[in-house]
Amino acid sequence: MSIQAEKIQLVKMLLDTENPKIIESIKELFKKEAPADFWNNLSLKDRTEIEKASAEIENGQVTDYETFMQKHR
Repeated sequence: MSIQAEKIQLVKMLLDTENPKIIESIKELFKKEAPADFWNNLSLKDRTEIEKASAEIENGQVTDYETFMQKHR
């Protein structure tokens, strides 16, 4: 049986069920397979630095590339 045929069969089974436990189980399977948010994998230090940099950008505390490079050449 092809993957497409199996998916169609699963959809039919899902549409036919009235069992909320089955539906919840399927939802949980999909949640487990969802890609993890990278933010949760960052250290507290990294998250703090990113939030600080974001606040600086929002407050206009930025330097353009050329000015930065002139200071460091």
